[in-house]
This record gives sequence, C-alpha cells and structure tokens, in this order.
Amino acid sequence: MKKINIIGVVIAILLLGGIIWASRSADKNAALNNTSNKSAAADSLTNLSGSLSAEEAAFDFGAVSMAAGNVRHSFKIKNNSGQPVTIAKIYTSCMCTTAELIKGDKKFGPFEMPGHGYIPKINEIVAPGEEAEIEVVFDPTAHGPAGVGRIQRAVTVENSSGQPFNLQISALVTP
Repeated sequence: MKKINIIGVVIAILLLGGIIWASRSADKNAALNNTSNKSAAADSLTNLSGSLSAEEAAFDFGAVSMAAGNVRHSFKIKNNSGQPVTIAKIYTSCMCTTAELIKGDKKFGPFEMPGHGYIPKINEIVAPGEEAEIEVVFDPTAHGPAGVGRIQRAVTVENSSGQPFNLQISALVTP
C-alpha cells in the first residue's frame, strides 16, 4: 500500500514538473514570436516593399457605426526605385474590405478576399517616381451583429519587386 502511494506521488510530481517546463518553453516561444512580429510590422510600416512605399502604411478609422455604412480611405503609394514596378494583384484579408488601384484617370478593381472569387491580374506598371492610390473600402455591416468590436484588416499588393506590399486599416465597429 505504501509503495503505491509513493509511486503516485512521484508520478504526480513528474507530471507537474513536465507541465511547468512545457509552459515556460511556450512562453519563451510566444515572446520571441511576438518580438519578431512587432519588428516585422515596424519594417512593413517604414518601407513596404523594396520599390514601393506609402506616406502611411496603416490607417485607423476610429469608431465606425454600422448604421453609418461604408467608410473609405485612400493610401498614396510611390515607386521609389529607378526601375518600373508592375503591380500584379491586389487582394484583401477579409470579405468586408475591398480595394481599388487608382492611377491617373484609370481605376482597377474593386478587389477583395481571394477565397471569394477569382482575383484577376492587374499588370499595371508604375514608373520610377510615379505615384498612385489604393482606395480601401470597409463595410462595417458585412459580419452582421457579431461584427461589433475592434477590427484590423490588410490589403496586399503583389508586385514585380518580389516583396508583397502591405497596407492596414483598423476600426472600432459600433452598432
């Protein structure tokens, strides 16, 4: 009887020690991932792509009422390289967000989330020093009543520089 109790206590201690060890490893990995994600986000905000940049890489709409309807924001982008950059595709991270490329008097899009249909190739060339706009539209009603709260969405621009160009919007959705 005594041997069974001792074995039970030893097993319990080993299990508890294993749980503590595993949680510490997970905490260290989470901290490392969080740090690398923050630095990656900071890098993407300062220089979005090897050739393309934006005056601002993120925009916060603040409080957005579902009753007020869609909100939009235009991001100004520029080709800072000495070579032409071809914008191949634009897509968003969620069905509630669309994006259009505006270059001069030409408009391409709207483009949306890849899982909601075919995303056509744009293949529009942005010359060195040339500017364009990406207009992002957010629909606060797209997720229905469950969509209330803080949101963050991304717009990705695939281009010939080899690095995706990312823009972000955020908002606090209210009824």
